[in-house]
Amino acid sequence: MVDRQVYGAEPDGTDPGPRPDHDYVELVGGPLDGLLLGVTCWQSQEVVDGALLMSDHGAFGPGGRSDYEPAAPGLGGVGRSFWRGYVPLPRPAVRVRPGAG
Repeated sequence: MVDRQVYGAEPDGTDPGPRPDHDYVELVGGPLDGLLLGVTCWQSQEVVDGALLMSDHGAFGPGGRSDYEPAAPGLGGVGRSFWRGYVPLPRPAVRVRPGAG
């Protein structure tokens, strides 16, 4: 895991790489391809469920989400999550004032 960057770490920080006392999954495909996602404090089910991760480089621009799902057993290996696509940001609720419009 030498010279690998961790998702969420500042690239110009003092140490954006993985730590030996942490657990990671590799992100495969999509805008976060090649990054490591720290899962040290995650419950087993959270790892199985996958993750919606923020990315500035997606179809929905800054703040959009990328959907990553763990590899199925026998298809890509343990410790890898594959990109499934982009997910838009939820739109904020619009409040209409009585008598407006």
